[in-house]
Amino acid sequence: MKNDVNLLELLSLAKSHKRYILGIDGLSRSGKTTFVGQLHDQLKKENMDFCIFHIDDHIMKRNQRYGTGFEQWYEYIYLQWDVEWLSENFFEKLRESNHVELPFYHNETDTHEMRSMTLPKSGIIIIEGVFLQRKEWKDYYDKIVFLDCSREKRFAREAETTRNNLKKFEERYWKAEEYYINTCKPLEGADIVVRT
Repeated sequence: MKNDVNLLELLSLAKSHKRYILGIDGLSRSGKTTFVGQLHDQLKKENMDFCIFHIDDHIMKRNQRYGTGFEQWYEYIYLQWDVEWLSENFFEKLRESNHVELPFYHNETDTHEMRSMTLPKSGIIIIEGVFLQRKEWKDYYDKIVFLDCSREKRFAREAETTRNNLKKFEERYWKAEEYYINTCKPLEGADIVVRT
């Protein structure tokens, strides 16, 4: 990954805040997990308090996001998560609460497990995932980083078996991503854009 961002500089901003909320936005396979891994390692070195949330840990059960009667791209962007519930029970609590209760999704069993997550009194809260700059969530971050990567590169990073289902990409993922780019304009809304 080409990293134009000075991680220390980015994290130093958090030291002047009681709690600093950083969003790592980017489309599928843009390198978000790798980038957050680098942040994790740097935070450990700096001995800073932090907490990392992956928005994909909190998706809905399959029957709520597949075969709903809506077009596939709509299901992916609007039904993959309970956007309103997460707004009220997660994002709104990040500033002041000591902990949040969240449903963690288990893919193998298509079930949720509620877990209580302790938030640092001061330090940094990192939220990583797709579509983070949707209108319902975009105002909760102190800073947002968008990882910008071409569709070709991102598609090449998929497993071969996944790439074989081109129709799903065309009807579900790519249409939703285009809608997000055109409607929410994440490249313009981000404080920092990293090309990956």
